[in-house]
Amino acid sequence: MTAGATDLAELVKDRPPSIGRMFLDRVEATPDREAYRYPAGGGWSSLTWKQTKDRVWRIGAGLISLGVDYEERVSIAASTRVEWILADLAINSIGAATTTVYPSTNPDDVSHILSDSDTKIAIAEDSEQVQKILEHRDDLPSMTKIVVIDGDSDDDAVITLAQLEELGRELLEQNPTAVDDALEKVGPETLATLVYTSGTGGRPKGVLLVNDNWVYEGVAADVLNILSVDDLQYLWLPLSHVFGKTLEAIQLRVGFATAVDGDLDRIVDNLGVVQPTFMAGAPRIYEKVRAKVTTGVEEEGGAKKKIFDWAFGVGYKVSALRQDGKEPSGLLAFQHGLADKLVFSKIKARMGGRIRFFISGSAKLSKDVAEWFHAADMLILEGYGLTETSAAIFVNLPHSYRFGTVGPPLPGTEVKIADDGEVLVRGAAIMRGYHNLPEISAESFTEDGWFRTGDIGELEDGFLRITDRKKDLIKTSGGKYIAPLKIEVIFKAVSPYASQIVVHGDGRNYCTALVTLDPEAIGDWAKHNDLGELAYEDLTKHPKVREMVQGHIDQLNARLDRWETIKNFEILPHDLTIESGDLTPSMKVKRKAVEKRYMDVLDSMYT
Repeated sequence: MTAGATDLAELVKDRPPSIGRMFLDRVEATPDREAYRYPAGGGWSSLTWKQTKDRVWRIGAGLISLGVDYEERVSIAASTRVEWILADLAINSIGAATTTVYPSTNPDDVSHILSDSDTKIAIAEDSEQVQKILEHRDDLPSMTKIVVIDGDSDDDAVITLAQLEELGRELLEQNPTAVDDALEKVGPETLATLVYTSGTGGRPKGVLLVNDNWVYEGVAADVLNILSVDDLQYLWLPLSHVFGKTLEAIQLRVGFATAVDGDLDRIVDNLGVVQPTFMAGAPRIYEKVRAKVTTGVEEEGGAKKKIFDWAFGVGYKVSALRQDGKEPSGLLAFQHGLADKLVFSKIKARMGGRIRFFISGSAKLSKDVAEWFHAADMLILEGYGLTETSAAIFVNLPHSYRFGTVGPPLPGTEVKIADDGEVLVRGAAIMRGYHNLPEISAESFTEDGWFRTGDIGELEDGFLRITDRKKDLIKTSGGKYIAPLKIEVIFKAVSPYASQIVVHGDGRNYCTALVTLDPEAIGDWAKHNDLGELAYEDLTKHPKVREMVQGHIDQLNARLDRWETIKNFEILPHDLTIESGDLTPSMKVKRKAVEKRYMDVLDSMYT
């Protein structure tokens, strides 16, 4: 069975030859419109598209001055900030390739990434990132310079971003077409990005993504006509991850402005100030918003809770109608207007008040969470993609969505389901392989050229539903196959105090789980249950907390088949984090790493 052939597929075929050309097209079309907004001096500053081009050309010329040539690698080790985008555009505009390094990457893996990619120049955010690189400089013979964004260094190998731009300014005075000449050589198959991903386990692998991968993403989103030049994006996602990079490519094509700040702690405050019209995020962000609102109302109780519950009762009725393409009328329309005034408008105001929709990706979004937001008059459009597919290849649309699915394929992308249930895709978004790993690259494709996603799914009227990772499926000792992701998503929807759950049971006679609690949510719960003086670790061991979690496990089990139910669980004394190696930078659980680390805890639940 195949799907994905649409009339829009023809429009996607007519696209620019490179990221740099798509960027120049945008600058020429709307030179004086706002391109980027970024924190500065306690407020926000902005760049127009023309100002952006001037800085990008100076950075690009500076890299040429340092000897960067066609398809040579320039690494960026920095958090999400406007300088990341400027550097990335400069690298691609001179025909070089960006190598991505998460700021949280440990020094040994940083060394591996820079060495494996033959990085020539490394752009580092601050002294911490510079030091990680300098620790292994003897292992990096290709690297000639480090450019630091914040701060300075006495090391001769290090220059500042301002100094790089000055080098570029000097070159452009001598040769004004230096960057334009380099861009002329860049074509669809020119390497653009080397994204290193370990996924949920293993040494980082470099995914080879060319200019056409990103141009396709931008053009495919554009022809869907769901975003316009008048939109305003709030971007916090890691730009070292393809989800963030795809949003950068879409912006170049569509031309909307983007407010950039990678500080997760400032998201809610920034939304109120920036007032964006759309934002993309991982499911955990939406889970936390829902939990924060619902637990706050639950703990306050009284008349406020009664009004809240009534409003959401109305909201769910309206949501059901809208999912069928209908609008409320009569008494229900009046009730919905009142519910919005009393409850929903206040929730939306915390999100800035202008959001047209959210986009969710990187992990599976609970249908319960999506429907809660929709009941509150906020639409979350879930999409799907992998590093190897340049991020998005499926997405729900504002006028055509189905909760619990990741939507139809992008125009020009084809999909089919293999006999074993694996989702296979092909099209312009697919990687060219893994760097220096020809055997693994070959194994990732079928003989007739379909990319193996590694995900199990099913198609429903052209909408794709992902059920689990193929390698994560559990087979119990009784021979039953279980999809742990399905169970984990349901649990996080019924438990507002949970941060993570890892279901275990492969080769065992029943399923168990490791549970972690959200520090903020459980702290608020503790204050309202006379346990506010207890530290986080003490709360995880308290009988009242275990009783509360047990209640949520019972709710979960009521929605599962008998062989899927959780027979025992343990609450870990700390949350899973990126720094501990338990989560990927895109906030996915590293299942094998977690199971290995806590195997003694898991074993204890089977004795």
